[in-house]
Amino acid sequence: MLRHRKPPSQTWRTFLANHVKDLVSVDFSTVPTVTFQVFFVFIVLSYHPRRVIHFNVTEQPTAAWRAQQIVEAFPWDTAPRYLLRDCDGIYGDYLQRRVDAMDIREVLITPLSQWQNPCAERLIGSIRRECLDHMIVLNEQHLRRIIGSYLRYYHAARTHLTLEEDAPDGPAVQPPDRGKVVALPHVGGLHHQYVRLAA
Repeated sequence: MLRHRKPPSQTWRTFLANHVKDLVSVDFSTVPTVTFQVFFVFIVLSYHPRRVIHFNVTEQPTAAWRAQQIVEAFPWDTAPRYLLRDCDGIYGDYLQRRVDAMDIREVLITPLSQWQNPCAERLIGSIRRECLDHMIVLNEQHLRRIIGSYLRYYHAARTHLTLEEDAPDGPAVQPPDRGKVVALPHVGGLHHQYVRLAA
């Protein structure tokens, strides 16, 4: 009897390479202030090229507010094919209905398995370790300003191993004849970007 060989299935790396442009991850984080208020930070991260599409801060993340963040993150026809998130009850049915209406397929990670949403978890951890752990947050506007400043640094100068040690919006390689190296401060001098500037 003849056996027909099945074509080899694609590897996990190939699968990710084929679908990375269609994957978006969302996550919540909490940040306390100097007056013991707790704010919720909502972040939407695109897997390609590790770019934060949208973030917002609130003290009361209502169902309508959470659903509105998805609409603001994906205006017009820019919605991704897959939305990766955890099973936290904070998302609720209202958000699920909004995502379904935008024709986005939700992929829920297993409870207590943050490793299944590595990019968003790593981003939240980076914001904490590289920024918020070194500052005292005063209020909502201050927190919004701090995170906005960090994300500008994250996109322009922070290197990523998965992007071949480049930033998502990284500058072009600068030859030595361009000038001397100078440090440009980011996030209030907490981080620096080193570039060559002509004298």
